[in-house]
Amino acid sequence: MRVAIIGATGYTGGELLRLLAKHEKIEDIEIASRTYKGEPLFKVHPHLREIYKDLTFISPDEVDSDLVFTATPHGVSLKIVPSLLERGMKVIDLSGDYRFENLEVYEKYYKVKHPGLPEVNIAYGLPELFRKEIKKADLVANPGCFPTGSILLLAPLVKHNLIEERVIIDAKTGVSGAGANPSEVTHFPNVNEDIKPYKVVDHRHKPEIEEKLNKLGKVRVSFTPHLAPITRGILTTAHTFLKENLELEEILKLYREFYKDEPFIRVYKEIPKLSYVRGSNYCDIGGFAIDDNLRLVLFSVIDNLVKGASGQAIQNMNIMMGFDEKEGLNIIPLNP
Repeated sequence: MRVAIIGATGYTGGELLRLLAKHEKIEDIEIASRTYKGEPLFKVHPHLREIYKDLTFISPDEVDSDLVFTATPHGVSLKIVPSLLERGMKVIDLSGDYRFENLEVYEKYYKVKHPGLPEVNIAYGLPELFRKEIKKADLVANPGCFPTGSILLLAPLVKHNLIEERVIIDAKTGVSGAGANPSEVTHFPNVNEDIKPYKVVDHRHKPEIEEKLNKLGKVRVSFTPHLAPITRGILTTAHTFLKENLELEEILKLYREFYKDEPFIRVYKEIPKLSYVRGSNYCDIGGFAIDDNLRLVLFSVIDNLVKGASGQAIQNMNIMMGFDEKEGLNIIPLNP
């Protein structure tokens, strides 16, 4: 099978190549990183030069593959993806351009005018909830990293109508989520030994979390992310309120039943650790606790570059193309 990667030659592109290199079904990889209609795409970062040196660099309009990963800046995918679809290629888009059904919400949070969704089968690429849709999709919108950890963490509770409508999500992310380009925000002296909240009430992943959870039940989401002094990983804490008193064992049983057939979800009694998922496609969920106000607190951890981006994209590709869903993703986490 022939695949192409358009745009991402930073951390996301590096992870895609790392995972595709292990994939037995991949015969050839095209890299499209030249300018597209005057819009510059990413340059190859120094840490990837050895990986990319034997690959062919082309422009997006020269791509000719069975499936294309578009990992371009928000708004650029809107100009590239329709042409790929018209030429008969399947697409997995890692930007936010096709994640929303409500395009007014997209325009509000991304500040980009949306031309409308193409008339093809489109799926939101969270396999644990939308596998059937992904199987028949021409275009898959790969979820954001924060939404992946948050939606998977809350889905069983929302689906079974066990919690009050309002949910509070607090998430800590590693600096690799900001991309490979250096900035003042990700500069080591500014990140080390500190935790920094940002976009406290208006992060663009908040409406994405809310829209997808509302497919399972009624919920209102409040979301605040924090930048933590770690390289990769997202720890998500959810604060919910039970509608009735439940035992922790009942909740644990519910989660294990809900995710029993999911190869990349692991449910624990204990609080999950970031080091147990680093470099892997796993999402670990656990640490359930209930206080005397019926507040249920629970946690999830993912690697933001793998299950939160490139690994999930590979998982979606496997489903779309009829491969073993775990192909290329049987990776032991890097602990320590």
